[in-house]
Amino acid sequence: MSIELLDPYLVSLKAPSSFAAERYQGLRMTVERLRALRDVRVVAVTSPGAGDGKTLTSINLAGALAHGDKARVLLIDADLRRPTVATRLGLAEAGPRGLVDATARGLVDAITHDNIRIQDVTQTIDGFNLAVVPAGVTAVPIHELLRSTRLEALLDEARHLYDFVVLDTPPLLPVFDTALLARLVDGVLVVVAANRTPRKMLGEALNLLDPAKVLGIVFNGDAKPLFGYYDSAYQRYFQKG
Repeated sequence: MSIELLDPYLVSLKAPSSFAAERYQGLRMTVERLRALRDVRVVAVTSPGAGDGKTLTSINLAGALAHGDKARVLLIDADLRRPTVATRLGLAEAGPRGLVDATARGLVDAITHDNIRIQDVTQTIDGFNLAVVPAGVTAVPIHELLRSTRLEALLDEARHLYDFVVLDTPPLLPVFDTALLARLVDGVLVVVAANRTPRKMLGEALNLLDPAKVLGIVFNGDAKPLFGYYDSAYQRYFQKG
């Protein structure tokens, strides 16, 4: 897959030296530190509601981790109701007009077929130490898939094959999918839209998670990061594009 085809907002892959990508490098450092301290390898990314930027964060975090020296990183689309990772990355699961190709295999296939391993449904991003598992297409009830012991076995398999596993998961409040998935991961990052996600909504979302599993809150779309403004003096530290 040509890197030029990627979504321009996937800055960790498209423009890793940019100011925007540097913010994901900070998130990468946090995850790497947690791995060293607590052996955190499998991380779910979620949000209180739709449109907060969880998928964008998932892909950019995976991309930032994949820039590590010989780091093996796996990105899994675990949002089985509204999968978008493959579409944003231009992978084979995305068919004409962005529709999901029903013939493409993904996480669902590996869960429902004991003879399919995680490697069998993995695609790679050229030029990066990054592998991707699309969601796949399911006719099985989502809760049944997420409660499957097979899913737990697949994540254990991924844990041993990769240094980091990032799961893009559904928003917390519309459905309980991520609350089910949380028991199988080492930790959860909660993405909120800066100046948009209501505090009450965030509180309700956090109540659905074990506090010990919450690794942190990620602010997406903050127009005044770090020093409070984009100062031209700081722009010289970063390359354009």
